[in-house]
Amino acid sequence: MNLATKKWILLKISSIILLPLMFWFAINFASIFNGSYSEVVGFFTNPVSKSLFIFFIIFAYFFSALNISEVFEDYIGNEKIKYVANRLLFFSAIIIPLLTIIFLFNLN
Repeated sequence: MNLATKKWILLKISSIILLPLMFWFAINFASIFNGSYSEVVGFFTNPVSKSLFIFFIIFAYFFSALNISEVFEDYIGNEKIKYVANRLLFFSAIIIPLLTIIFLFNLN
């Protein structure tokens, strides 16, 4: 199986996982949007909400990194620039969710 096929399969799997998480987040975001600070903190300190949000963030960044990587492959002609752009993209797709998870675990 070549790299393009693996990326395509990973995109499809991550989109299937991301779809219910996106609905869950949209519904809950609408319910806490006008909430007080303590309500929002209460939502993110709830273990179930925290776990689902962490999965949502991880899969959202994974899915977006794969999609943006495909854009780089299609529209950047210079191989060195494409390589650097892909490395920066995947580095940020690891660091940003990791920082979000650390922040959520320190939220009390």
